[in-house]
Amino acid sequence: MSDASTDGGHGNGDDSADPDATPGLLARLFRAFPALLMARRNLSRNRLRSALAVLGIVIGVLAIASLGMFGTTLRSGATQQLGDIGNELQVSPNLDAGVETLTDRDIERIERASTGATAVVPIRQDRKLVSRGREQSAVTVYGMENPGDLYAARDGRIPERLRQGAVVGDSLADRLELQAGNTIRVGNRSYRVAAVLEPQEGFSLVNPGSGVIVPPGDVAGDGWGQVVVTAESGSQANATAAAIREGLNRREQRVTIFELSSVTENIGQFFGILNAFLIGIGSISLVVAGVSILNVMLMSTVERRGEIGVLRAVGVQKRDVIRMILAEAALLGTVGGAIGAVLALGAGFVLNQIVLSDPLVTLQPINLLYLVLAFAFALVTSVLSGLYPAWKAASSDPVESLRSG
Repeated sequence: MSDASTDGGHGNGDDSADPDATPGLLARLFRAFPALLMARRNLSRNRLRSALAVLGIVIGVLAIASLGMFGTTLRSGATQQLGDIGNELQVSPNLDAGVETLTDRDIERIERASTGATAVVPIRQDRKLVSRGREQSAVTVYGMENPGDLYAARDGRIPERLRQGAVVGDSLADRLELQAGNTIRVGNRSYRVAAVLEPQEGFSLVNPGSGVIVPPGDVAGDGWGQVVVTAESGSQANATAAAIREGLNRREQRVTIFELSSVTENIGQFFGILNAFLIGIGSISLVVAGVSILNVMLMSTVERRGEIGVLRAVGVQKRDVIRMILAEAALLGTVGGAIGAVLALGAGFVLNQIVLSDPLVTLQPINLLYLVLAFAFALVTSVLSGLYPAWKAASSDPVESLRSG
């Protein structure tokens, strides 16, 4: 084992096994850790078998890291589709307590309690027939005084206070070929279209895309069916919800409040479970790769029984034999883990470019954590797979090893 040529009888006679022939950092690394040099030499004796073991590790790391990043991409895509929904509240009459509508006094108390809100929009709604010429459609009609606090217009302008005219949802406008300035008939009344709404992106408590918004006095009923409250952030929405409960439900449970932040929390929990499930599936392939490494190490120790017997006969300790075998297993895990992590990172860039049109999302901390964990799992699995072969090789009787070798 003094030089590369001496080792040639074991099946690797090229100069690449010599640390002096290994350039730069690797040369210094092999000089500092001779066990790594011996591990590389031993693994190179059967390159095909070693390459297949490394391939198993690569596939396992690629599966774990890629599936973890895939779950993160799904979460980001869902968040984009839902939009910033955690800052909205829906205040409704408590039907269980016999409260069927909200009064004007209730609306005033909600507005006083909503000091941190950006908009408080009381809503009435009804179902009516909307017509333009011969085209007719039964739609939901919303009565709102300040729809501009919740929605934006793609055509025309939404009045600051809707006193007359109507605001038409984008889907209904497309169906009836409406634009600002046209006249429509809602029930028994005619309205001039003041604006057509922009399409609603994400999720909203009230989506009038297929309906019409008119002044609240034109919708039948004395009370209000619901109030939509928006805040600048989810935490402010939570504080506003608590203030509304305190202000209206202290003596009587008059209102129920639906907080959309609970939806986002449930979405986060769902994707957390999904990520764990996907990573678990990917881990199976890495366990299979560990079995492959176990086989490689066992076969290697059987083929080298004579060599190990010589080492033991000249005084090499058991722990040194164990260290040599474990170094080989660790080297397989390190090489396979590094290649798998690089491939998974590339797959993440491609995936996020296709799904989110932003490949840099791949570099968010959670994805980098998946890469580190997958690499660490590969290394630990490889070392554990080498424990039994290392113990078996170190525990063999030197005389029997020499005889069978």
